[in-house]
Formats: sequence, structure tokens, C-alpha cells
Amino acid sequence: MFVSALAFRYLCTGKERFVMKAYTYVEHGRFELREKPRPQLIDPRDAIVRVTLGSICTSDLHIKHGSVPRAVPGITVGHEMVGVVEEVGEGVTTVAPGDRVVVNVETFCGKCFFCQQGYVNNCTDQQGGWALGCRIDGGQAEYVRVPYADCGLTPIPTGVSDEQALFVGDILATGFWATRISEVSADDTVLIIGAGPTGICTLLCVLLKHPRRVIVCEKSPERQRFVREHYPQVLVTGPNECAPFVQAHSDHGGADVVVEVAGGDDTFRLAWECARPNAIVTVVALYDKPQVLPLPDMYGKNLTFKTGGVDGCDCAEILLLIADGKIDTTPLITHRFALSDIDEAYRLFESRRDGVIKVAIENR
Repeated sequence: MFVSALAFRYLCTGKERFVMKAYTYVEHGRFELREKPRPQLIDPRDAIVRVTLGSICTSDLHIKHGSVPRAVPGITVGHEMVGVVEEVGEGVTTVAPGDRVVVNVETFCGKCFFCQQGYVNNCTDQQGGWALGCRIDGGQAEYVRVPYADCGLTPIPTGVSDEQALFVGDILATGFWATRISEVSADDTVLIIGAGPTGICTLLCVLLKHPRRVIVCEKSPERQRFVREHYPQVLVTGPNECAPFVQAHSDHGGADVVVEVAGGDDTFRLAWECARPNAIVTVVALYDKPQVLPLPDMYGKNLTFKTGGVDGCDCAEILLLIADGKIDTTPLITHRFALSDIDEAYRLFESRRDGVIKVAIENR
């Protein structure tokens, strides 16, 4: 009787080597930590990564609450992670077993029209775009399979810790991309709406451009205090006072650049209202509800809107900036949990209790 190599190893070494714990999207409103088979290579361009450190993203909560219709029940959630390469397909050339890597939130082929233009979020491959933790198994688990590993994995430089690299593949890439497309200059007043994790990452990337002034609008007193404590050069205001505050602290009737990261019920309107005429308004927030573009109300402001999901093709550059000490996101990690306690980690993150900004999920 023929026995496959995998089955032979299973018989010889026991079940525990071929199963893992994985946080699973069961149904609308319900995630569970379940036992699943460890991932295997499917395509020559795949890699298997042992996850050493992960995190919870607000987008995971959007899946839980039904705001991401393309999310597939039964998948392992999670798309913020770093780890160690365990195995690679024969078509993978840029990483090898033993390499410490950042996992990109996006899956992209690197060859289609959009990838060639740098718009990797719009990759036309079947597994392109936001696939990990949404349409295919993600990284809130012990292991993850990464398609197109040459594109989706970035080696972590020597001296950069897992904690320093944790957000590179998602929220830090989002902030970096948002800053780039916002065309921030040294003469600008920049308004960032939202001081959650992505807002802070955006702030760090905006500060690299050395604009004249930066204003952060945030409704949470705890997050306001966080910004004031860690970034004292930044002006802070709340949503109710935001419009007059920006008027008083700008040179041309409003912010030159507005980056909307909050995704609240009224933050889209606040963004364009606080922009000066001919400003750039960049929207990277993911909304639970459709937003209204009231063109008659904004007629004559001649605004340029830039929107969409992150094009996360800057991970190598971001890691070099971290290695050079120019970006530090470690203050965002306010709480740590083991994978076995991930239910409690989600409860904390979703409730925003205890000053939580980001939660690290340890897998060591």
C-alpha cells in the first residue's frame, strides 16, 4: 500500500506536528481559537512562515462585524505578523528557511499591470490584494502560508527586533503610502484625523517630511494624551473643536493636506471641511457605512481626493528607516498576550480599555 511522505511523517511523529492553533472566523460576530492542520506548500512560489509575533488590526474587527463581505467564514484571521521562514517552494528566490521576515498584508504577483505600476493592492491575480486573513488563512496562528513569497515577504535587517518590525507590512505601510500620495511638503499644515494605530503610523511618516506644522484630531482623551506624551511637537485637538482650531493654526483658511484615518460616522465630512481650497484630502479609513460626497456643499473648494487601500510595496525602505532609528512604532504596543489568550486580547482591543493602542500576540 502506498503511503505519502506527509502521511508517513504523521504516523512516525504524531499528530501534534501537523496541527496548530489558529484564530478562526466562524460566522458573523464570532471568532474562535481552533485546532487546524498546519499549512503546506501549494504553489512553487509559496513559503511557510512560523509566526513569532502578530497583532490585531481594526480590519479584523470589520470582518467580525460583517463589514468585509468578501471575508470567507472558516479562514484563519490576522494579517499583521512577523516570523521565520520554515519552508519555501522551488520558485522562491529572495528568502530562505531561517530568514526573519515581515509578512505583507497584501498578496501580489508582481507581474500584472497594476503591480508593475506599484498599485499592488489592485493586483489582478486571483489571490491578489488583501487575501491573508480575509480570503485565505492568515497569521493569528502558529504558521501561515504566504503566496508569492518573493513579493509578500521582506527580510528583517540585523538588529531590528520583531517588535520594531511588527507593523511594517500593514499599518506602517499604510501610513507611509498615505504620506507619499498626499504630497506633503515642508510648507504644509497637515491635519491627521484619528490617533489610533494607523493614525499614529501615518503621523510618524508625515513627520519624516518635516512639514511646517502637524495637527492631530482625536476624540479619545487617552489617545490625545498618548500623542502629547510621545510627540510633543504635534498640535492636538478634538472633533468638536477641530474646524476652528485648524483655521487658527493654518495660513490659508485650512489644512494644506488632510489625511482621514479615523473612519467615523462624521470624519469624512470633517476632513474636507477642514481643508483649504485646492488642498489634498487623502482617505485611508475603512468605513462601516457608505459615505456621502456632497458636491454642492464643497463646490468651489477645488479639492483633490485620494482614496483606497494601502499599496504596501515600500516595506524594504521602511525597514531601513527603522534600522536607522528614524521610525519607532514600539510605543504603540501597549499590551501583550499569548496566542492561547487571544480571545481576551480581542475583548481588550475592541473595547479600547486600559489605554490600549496595539496588542502583540506572542507565539514563542
